[in-house]
Amino acid sequence: MSFGLLRRASLLGAGMAAALSGAAAAGEYNLTVDRVTVDTGSFTRTGIGYNGATPGPVLRLKEGEDATINVTNNLSEPTSIHWHGLILPYEQDGVPGISYDGIAPGETFTYRFPIVQSGTYWFHSHTGFQEPDGAYGAIIIEPEKREPFRYDRDYVVQLTDAHPHSGDRILRNLKMMPDYYNRQQRTLLDFLKDSREQGFDAALSDRAAWGDMRMMPTDIEDLQGFTPLINGRSTGQNWTGLFTPGERIRLRFINSSAMTYFDIRIPGLKMTVVQADGNNVLPVPVDEFRIAVAETYDVIVQPKEDRAYAIFAESMARTASVRGTLATAEGMEAEVPELRAPPRLTMADMGMAHEGMDHGSMAVGGMSHTMPDGTVMQGMDHGASQMSGSHTMPDGTVMQGMNHGQMDHSTHGMMAASDPFYAPGSGLTPTAANGGKFLSYDDLRAQKPLYEHREATREIELRLTGNMERYIWSINGIKYADAEPIRLQYGERVRFKFVNETMMTHPMHLHGMWSILDTGKGKWNPVKHVVSVAPGTTVFMETEVDAPGQWAFHCHLSYHADSGMFRKVVVEGGPKGKAAALPAKKTEG
Repeated sequence: MSFGLLRRASLLGAGMAAALSGAAAAGEYNLTVDRVTVDTGSFTRTGIGYNGATPGPVLRLKEGEDATINVTNNLSEPTSIHWHGLILPYEQDGVPGISYDGIAPGETFTYRFPIVQSGTYWFHSHTGFQEPDGAYGAIIIEPEKREPFRYDRDYVVQLTDAHPHSGDRILRNLKMMPDYYNRQQRTLLDFLKDSREQGFDAALSDRAAWGDMRMMPTDIEDLQGFTPLINGRSTGQNWTGLFTPGERIRLRFINSSAMTYFDIRIPGLKMTVVQADGNNVLPVPVDEFRIAVAETYDVIVQPKEDRAYAIFAESMARTASVRGTLATAEGMEAEVPELRAPPRLTMADMGMAHEGMDHGSMAVGGMSHTMPDGTVMQGMDHGASQMSGSHTMPDGTVMQGMNHGQMDHSTHGMMAASDPFYAPGSGLTPTAANGGKFLSYDDLRAQKPLYEHREATREIELRLTGNMERYIWSINGIKYADAEPIRLQYGERVRFKFVNETMMTHPMHLHGMWSILDTGKGKWNPVKHVVSVAPGTTVFMETEVDAPGQWAFHCHLSYHADSGMFRKVVVEGGPKGKAAALPAKKTEG
């Protein structure tokens, strides 16, 4: 057994023993789950919050203590709270149907668990669409030992995408019409503009290709029309964090959105990334970073001028933004940067990474496609003649008669900056607004290994699949309702292979155990609780299976998880032979 497994077993065992023996819990909170008013300044609606507000209170805990959190459900419906990223006994994880039954109306449920980590995390409901409706808050855990970096002030910057429609209504609309919320659909004017820039035949061929796939290069966000918020406030409501020039400020970014990735920058300030998903990394100075849904990043900034600085977050599809302010006095407002031009998906984002291709009018008999899973398709003729055959896409869509010979791929972002976690030629590859450094997963390096580095005992392939037309999302082509659990054995090290066969980016979250993202750095690979998988890519992560019980594993895009991109994970065995309470069945992987 690795020292990581032994450490976790001893910490959890000691903490639970203290809690059960009646020892006083240092970290005790009382939370109520309530109907609240969500007020963005542009719309108001009824939502769900904690202690009468959304976001809920910041829970401040200390590593080594025991948490006792009493949750009273004041709703007329069941609820739950999941402690996102926390390592705890599975019965305390807060997922109805997997961890426990949930919290009935009028009931008070007491969570008790030891705090065995430190850093920035968050909590949210795992019932229905209560989280998108406002049921979320932040968790700050102070380490037992001194931080390896210093700062003078500390602010939570919690992002979300408040929508005027309720979560239930949003899913109904997406099921009825998947592009219901797509405000960036291409028009005749766009076609005329493309014709002028690319030529009529190339523009027509491009439209035909996307039409055959029944998709659009603007299919980056399923959900638009939202108002981004920082700590519950819109740009006009101007959340403000105060500073004295020269101070070092720690900003704890948490993306609590239902569906939205944000690109973050503070014009005029360099940010130094010091933590990812609660774990320390070797400091990385950056000008901008992308935060996936459910991720957290901690950065240090040092504003030296007596002025206001904008904390600016714009959605990955550039459909909305929010500005907060760092200032030396209340009432100051930083300038709001303009939204950048929206990106567009390319054929690379559809899993068609072209190798050695001549995109001219001549046929290339020896050309190959590399698919997301590494499969190479040889000898495909994309020359000037119309293709008489067809492509079948991962979601079952059949693309007929695509003429690639006339397409102008130079307009599809093929010259975007290289990032190994995006498909070559991807339209989503990020670049910093000021031309500087944009954070990549490849930059993340664990400051201290959490586990002894060893070879994985086996590999499990998880293909991220879906059918956009029917708005069904799945893993390995099977939605959650029809899937068997993934079964793991306590003490093994499992390597997960994510193959993204969709045109969407998926933030994958494994409950209860750390996800070691493979960036090729061996024992220095970063340790996370969310791994984002871009379209057309294959990403690997490894997990030390050190948590007996039943856990959730899902895409953290709310409407993707609810539509089927979700699995139950059963960890069998344990330190004292404790086994998960499910009979042996056929397993996926």
